[in-house]
Amino acid sequence: MLNSAAGSRLQDLWDEDKAKALNEAELLLYRSNLLGSDKRITNYGGGNTSAKVFEKDPLSGEQVEVLWVKGSGGDVGTIKMDGFATLYMDKLQALKSLYRGEDYEDEMVGYLPHCTFNLNPRAASIDTPLHAYVPKKHVDHMHPDAIIAIAAAADSSEITREIFGDDIGWLPWKRPGYELGLWLEKFCVENPDARGVVLESHGLFTWADDAKTCYRVTLEIINKAIEWFEQKTAGNEAFGGSRHSALPPGDRRRVAAELMPAIRGMISGGQPMVGHFEDSDVVLEFVCSSNMENLAALGTSCPDHFLRTKIRPLVVDFDPEHQDVTATLDGLADAVAAYREGYAAYYDRCKRADSPPMRDPNAVVYLVPGVGMITFAKDKATARISGEFYTNAINVMRGASGVSTYRGLPEQEAFDIEYWLLEEAKLQRMPKPKSLAGKIALVTGGAGGIGSATADRFLKEGACVVLADIDAQALAKTADLLVRRYSRDVVRVVKMDVTSEEAVAESYADAALEFGGVDILVSNAGIASSAPVEQTSLELWNRNMSILSTGYFLVSREAFRIMKAQGTGGSIVFIGSKNGLAASPGASAYCTAKASELHLARCLALEGAPEGIRVNVVNPDAVLRGSKIWSGDWLKERAEAYGKDTSELEEHYRQRSLLKRSVLPEDIAEATYFFASETSAKSTGNILNVDAGNVQAFTR
Repeated sequence: MLNSAAGSRLQDLWDEDKAKALNEAELLLYRSNLLGSDKRITNYGGGNTSAKVFEKDPLSGEQVEVLWVKGSGGDVGTIKMDGFATLYMDKLQALKSLYRGEDYEDEMVGYLPHCTFNLNPRAASIDTPLHAYVPKKHVDHMHPDAIIAIAAAADSSEITREIFGDDIGWLPWKRPGYELGLWLEKFCVENPDARGVVLESHGLFTWADDAKTCYRVTLEIINKAIEWFEQKTAGNEAFGGSRHSALPPGDRRRVAAELMPAIRGMISGGQPMVGHFEDSDVVLEFVCSSNMENLAALGTSCPDHFLRTKIRPLVVDFDPEHQDVTATLDGLADAVAAYREGYAAYYDRCKRADSPPMRDPNAVVYLVPGVGMITFAKDKATARISGEFYTNAINVMRGASGVSTYRGLPEQEAFDIEYWLLEEAKLQRMPKPKSLAGKIALVTGGAGGIGSATADRFLKEGACVVLADIDAQALAKTADLLVRRYSRDVVRVVKMDVTSEEAVAESYADAALEFGGVDILVSNAGIASSAPVEQTSLELWNRNMSILSTGYFLVSREAFRIMKAQGTGGSIVFIGSKNGLAASPGASAYCTAKASELHLARCLALEGAPEGIRVNVVNPDAVLRGSKIWSGDWLKERAEAYGKDTSELEEHYRQRSLLKRSVLPEDIAEATYFFASETSAKSTGNILNVDAGNVQAFTR
């Protein structure tokens, strides 16, 4: 959780009672988690911490000095003990004799595994030498907005001295690596009383000889910078003042929901992207300001920022005073193409002989005047975190431009970080994406047995899922289970009455706003009723038709609209029923409505094919376990129709099947996944029976 303490100053959260029970390595973890709990101190995955601890060598039995340092790819706010790399300090010192100079510093990374203590499998990060060679026991490297605002100012060195005097030093920009580690060591030797250093365009290093002091020095220095900025900028208008007024919240969400599927479709050529929308006060102040476009064009200053956001965003041509979304959409394709061309030109200008091939040239961040910020990435968590990083960049631009001239990192330096061979090697080690990575699914009847099992199957394959159901209580319970299993980033819920045009449209708008669009619709909402035809009321007949026929039409129509806006195809799967093909006694309303689903799917398959929208049907039968439709009168009614007791019905259905097997929600989920995935990319207009074999329901 973020620190929500009142006021602009960072709060000292150190608990002495808790700390006194911890050893040195555990104190490092405690300090790290405290620092990472506040994004004013460092952003997700940014910064690192270390401690030099004496440990018993497992080979010699002697006490040796060991560097504990945040491992590669970790996050200080959520790190556990196994997230730290451990290395022999004497071996790290010995590496100096192997160093051949700045032109060869990258080769030093290959030596770090040889320094590993106690066979620790956690890989050491590129920042390890920066911590190893600072001659203090505890070191913090953070990326506070207030400090990076100093580091990104044109007169960064002078501002650092004005605020901190000799207490905190300053070093010019240098890419993280072995050479910078030696620079830090030299600074510490030459300035033994200094408690830290500001790195130009990078961040803050602070140190001390015990964990608590190190933590408090870090807070003290950041708070001092915050106070200085508040005094210097008091009464000033940020970013040159306002050019636009922010739209009301409902209008902001409406505009973003219209823009996001279109943008998503334009940038999802190589891999489907997932979106995130942010309209915090910080973001709105920036996107509504007079200097927004000029500042955005300068790019971000901190490597941690632009590695997540690209060096600069795309500013969407939207006039909040007129709110003409159609006009914006008409010009959006050209704007996206122009950004790609600009990025390709940047790559060509800066590439080196051994540079990796150009990566995705599309923007990550989209700034919409009066509306907010949209970010896209390969998964929801990355899209959200990219938005958080650009929010940090906005804070940096506010501070630097408020007291000086803001400077982004020089283009070539930015490129050399973005296309660093070590960074490329890290990307190449990433696991292969799962089969539904980047896909967004909306599942109606999502709180029921089939719906929840299908959502679980999709989430397991990397999809984001919007669960839709009319039962809010059951929906919340199902969502809670899936969130605990897969994370809050990938699960959303919408209360939806599938018979309401307004509710259906709002649900799709919510899906677009939360994830960027919809690729997969599983139309699964249902009821079940049983009555002889002469006892079937018009209300019962209409209720079946309304939910099972009209409801399927409404959710499919909206799916077509959003899928066409994306222009990337899609998959619609109807959860039908054996009863759509084979009549059952005493269920004319249900069977007829289910039969209409099948023909609607055939019609939609014809209309969707030119757009790459596939429509298929999964036909279950007798899915009793976990299914909500069996919790009401349907169980009793079907048992009576077959002259059975309710406890005998599952066995009756099992014996009735050709394979003599029960059909479970997971079986339906597996068939639905088949139609949703690329495995069935050449299938549309099909009906797949999952009923353990029922000759009456054979489709041929």
